[in-house]
Amino acid sequence: MDTVRQQGSYRVRVCIADATRMSAQLIAVALKRYHKKLDICAFAGNSSEVFSELRTSRPDIAVISAQLEDGRLAGFKVVDQLLASNSKIRSVMLLDSDERDLVVDAFRAGARGVFCRGSSFNALPKCIRRVYEGQIWISNAELEFLLGAIVNLRRFHIHKGNGNVSFTPRERDVIRLVAEGMRNQEIGVALSLREHTVRNYIFRVFEKLGLSSRVELVLYALKAEQSFGDQSSRDAAERTAPDIAVAR
Repeated sequence: MDTVRQQGSYRVRVCIADATRMSAQLIAVALKRYHKKLDICAFAGNSSEVFSELRTSRPDIAVISAQLEDGRLAGFKVVDQLLASNSKIRSVMLLDSDERDLVVDAFRAGARGVFCRGSSFNALPKCIRRVYEGQIWISNAELEFLLGAIVNLRRFHIHKGNGNVSFTPRERDVIRLVAEGMRNQEIGVALSLREHTVRNYIFRVFEKLGLSSRVELVLYALKAEQSFGDQSSRDAAERTAPDIAVAR
């Protein structure tokens, strides 16, 4: 897509993808008011719909919410798909918080910047411009997260699964609920397990799949051919007891 440049300025096509149309449109309206030389579209949908819309509209920058219609972390799948498809679209991940795992995995998935909803909105146009110019948008605190991840570097990949990997019924339950965005405490309540037991299940799943974070596990679950939810329901009936460059 050709980006229009006028009088030394820039004009960039930006797409905002969020969990609800209202939220996406509010961000778009505010951006247009703040910077009139941004061409902005806004939409909501699940991860498949958002990816398809981005492939069709081909913006320069996509601001993608971590939470979409199909889950709290579904936006990571879209960013990962853009990277895998060799798309020229540069993505900014819109996060609800700057938790370490979320920040690190946003960049691992292919984001060129992360922007937290708790940040000043005035910084978002600057974020978009910096990413468009080829820079990475990241705060000092977030950069520390990345440096820490580099020290313990593990090659990021999504394990596609094979016949040698199998899960117990309870592990399937845990994977399904993690993919839905639940925290350990919430999973424990849903499955009548202690929180440390939930952590142990997640650790065993990580070991089986060669993963290191919850976001990687969510991406695995979203990409897997098998349906953890349907299989877990069938298994449950059979159980008798619960067991860079800093741009700011």
